[in-house]
Amino acid sequence: MSITLEIRPEVQAGLSRQASLSGRDLAGYMVDLLEAAVHPPLLKQDPDFGRRLVEAFAMVRCLTDDVDFSRDRSTEWR
Repeated sequence: MSITLEIRPEVQAGLSRQASLSGRDLAGYMVDLLEAAVHPPLLKQDPDFGRRLVEAFAMVRCLTDDVDFSRDRSTEWR
């Protein structure tokens, strides 16, 4: 099936740049984008994804206990 799209030049330039960075031609890259929109990656469809994500974070939970993530209020934008 063929589809003709009218897109703004800056959008085409951005898509061309992204296609080049991924080592793909523009047409193939756009087909991949459309297919991904219809069939999201398997991770999002995996019913155990949430549980496995919690387990992965549990494994690294204690690795940052010595890091101070508090905010320095003296550097806030005004």
